[in-house]
Amino acid sequence: VQLQASGGGLVQAGDSLGLACTNSGSTFSYYTMGWFRQAPGRERDFVASIKWRGGNTVYTDSVKGRFTISRDNAKNTVYLQMSSLKFEDTAVYYCAAAPASLGFAAVRYGRNYKYWGRGTQVTVSS
Repeated sequence: VQLQASGGGLVQAGDSLGLACTNSGSTFSYYTMGWFRQAPGRERDFVASIKWRGGNTVYTDSVKGRFTISRDNAKNTVYLQMSSLKFEDTAVYYCAAAPASLGFAAVRYGRNYKYWGRGTQVTVSS
């Protein structure tokens, strides 16, 4: 599994931005995919996850209603659509892959993800 995130950039508060994470390695379909973010001086935090069939999604409370995670297994890509961006969303965003068997309660923890991509910077100006 080789993950590459893209789509970051500089936007203003209230704007929308979409991130994509593409896997160029082994079969993508059988992994739970997650997005995490790390702001300066802070630990890496969970943002959202999606099971391999795409039907089950989990979000951290601060992004519910604003962010949407989705995936296209045929394209080996997972997406994070972000809207109503806030200054506090500024961070480096990482995508990660975990075994498809990862339980609902475990998707929020980075230690359960086996593969990580390089991050992409999202900067929201206030």
